Amino acid sequence: MEEQLIIDHEYIYSLLEETQNPAKEEVERVLAKASRFEHLSHRDIATLLQVDDEDVMKQVFKIAGQIKRRIYGNRIVIFAPLYLSSYCVNNCVYCGYKKDNEIARRRLSMEEIQEEVMNLEEMGHKRLALEAGEDPKNCDIDYIVDAIKAVYDTYNENGNIRRVNINIAATTVEDYRKLKDAGIGTYILFQETYHRPTYEAMHLSGPKKSYDYHITAFNRAMEAGIDDVGAGVLFGLYDYKFEVLALMLHNEYLERNYNVGFHTISVPRIKAAKGMNLDEFPYLLRDEEFKKIVAIIRLAVPFTGIILSTRESQAMRQEVIEYGVSQISAGSCTGVGGYKKGEERRDESQFQVADNRRPLDVLKGLLKDGHIPSYCTACYRMGRTGDRFMSLAKSGEIQNVCHPNALMTLMEYALDYGDEEFKEAVGDMVYQEVDRIGNDKIRLQLLFNLEKIKEGSRDLYF
Repeated sequence: MEEQLIIDHEYIYSLLEETQNPAKEEVERVLAKASRFEHLSHRDIATLLQVDDEDVMKQVFKIAGQIKRRIYGNRIVIFAPLYLSSYCVNNCVYCGYKKDNEIARRRLSMEEIQEEVMNLEEMGHKRLALEAGEDPKNCDIDYIVDAIKAVYDTYNENGNIRRVNINIAATTVEDYRKLKDAGIGTYILFQETYHRPTYEAMHLSGPKKSYDYHITAFNRAMEAGIDDVGAGVLFGLYDYKFEVLALMLHNEYLERNYNVGFHTISVPRIKAAKGMNLDEFPYLLRDEEFKKIVAIIRLAVPFTGIILSTRESQAMRQEVIEYGVSQISAGSCTGVGGYKKGEERRDESQFQVADNRRPLDVLKGLLKDGHIPSYCTACYRMGRTGDRFMSLAKSGEIQNVCHPNALMTLMEYALDYGDEEFKEAVGDMVYQEVDRIGNDKIRLQLLFNLEKIKEGSRDLYF
């Protein structure tokens, strides 16, 4: 019998009280466990969250960076959000799309979705996250399913979108089965805050007001056969230490009951939006606290992807990639119809974007910092999802497919979308990386595939 999901608030408070002012030796013990890829207890994670000493935090960042490089190498997955509809029946205090905001609501038609997708494909994107407000009348599950099909059916001269992730409101098992049948990648849902009193204060009306229904959404998604789920907290609504521990409790619950926890964790922090005032939120994060969160999540769940959006600045994104983040958005617009060419972005955005660089400029920055931008979508199409993905990741075998796949998608991007400077930089990096591959069979096949890509082949993968 499946256990009930309960985020024990008093238990979290007791952990934080017991671990106040941790001794340096205690922190070093926890970091030694993490560096050996040993499971960190709730108390271990609470101990790291209580660290304030700058020198000790440098050690936390160092170990987190080492762990990230051992698992992910120097790969960074690239994606873009696509906002389908600004209709919403919920009144969420922090959101620009909340029901009480007087904004011009709209949803994209299938033709407009395909136009947006064409423009995103021209930027080089192969992986999208579809976003929509909750409105059973204007944006029901059948509309979302049709939108997924429209995305997959849109082609330009360089191919099509190969993976569609979905970030929509908590729904029923039946609806999740429809998403599964439509071929979604990861189902993403932010709890926003695990602190029940804060959750209830932030969600004034609408279906999202139900804490219990919202927090059990992944149970229903798993029951429907969706085994890649992505979680997140909107940091700044409540105490970040509480939220990180609650995230870990939720992840462990899923592992116990469904054999796999979060595929990804997103780390957005609250940003200015229409109809809200940041001064009314007492738990806003300082930059140093945000950096700590990313590093500790990497230590606590080393094999889980960490996603960072363009809410954060270029400088912040560059830093936290080094010790935690494994997926970033690029060239993002957070308004409905925002990728339309030749027109000003007149539609309301859900929140303010801080990194406005073009995708090519984002990729150039990653290359300069020694990272491999990856547009790989092979795992989903090869069935490497859920517990199968995690078992491959924990064994290290995933490197034998993810690394060469990243190099092939980077070469593909350079040839199709890059300028001469970028093509030259990619050529140098790709073949340097190929030389480092120890498996002769994989290295030779990769070299063969790279030549095929130069000759015009596309979407080759291991």
